Amino acid sequence: MQKIVIFDMDGTLIDSKKDITISINHVRKTNHNLPPLSEAFVVEAINMHERNLAKLFYNTEHYEERDRELFERDYKEQCTKHPYLYDGIEEVLKILKSKDVKLSVATNAPTLFAKTMLEHLGVASLFDVIMGADKVKVSKPDPQMLLKILEFYGYDSKVDEAWMVGDNSKDIESAKRAEIQAIFATWGFSQTGEYDVVATTPQRILDYVCS
Repeated sequence: MQKIVIFDMDGTLIDSKKDITISINHVRKTNHNLPPLSEAFVVEAINMHERNLAKLFYNTEHYEERDRELFERDYKEQCTKHPYLYDGIEEVLKILKSKDVKLSVATNAPTLFAKTMLEHLGVASLFDVIMGADKVKVSKPDPQMLLKILEFYGYDSKVDEAWMVGDNSKDIESAKRAEIQAIFATWGFSQTGEYDVVATTPQRILDYVCS
């Protein structure tokens, strides 16, 4: 029997809000002459279940290619300047790994940025798969990313167990649609949401997965 844990990244494994906000504000200033947004606003916008981020961030109805290109160019340099692992995350990942639990990441961020940040923080090697939204046609809450990761492991729902750990409703919905268990993490970007199982600290994941 396999045990598989799929983690969201931003707001679950790492706090990346400072660099995300800096790059968004760079695009706002450079392309639109708009004033800066706060980190709190950016995090709240990202975690909305339904939202138009182009409108919220750049006051456009749709993402303009120039905005996307400038953000990605800036964030490529910015993304490793301030991110940090939440307290207890590295320890929990290593304990899970020592117990032969399979670990992967499913993030709505581009795969390149996810790998860059996790390598910078020294934990990329703990994961079998690091998958971003660019690897699927539709990102979370669609279950495509999770299903691709489960397929990688040869997951069999009759004998294996799998969990999605995330900090917002998109993570929880993607888990339900993939028909795996969901753990809502409250230590990151969201403290409240719709969930059946909650972890108030990373260590609580061990209680659910290793019991």
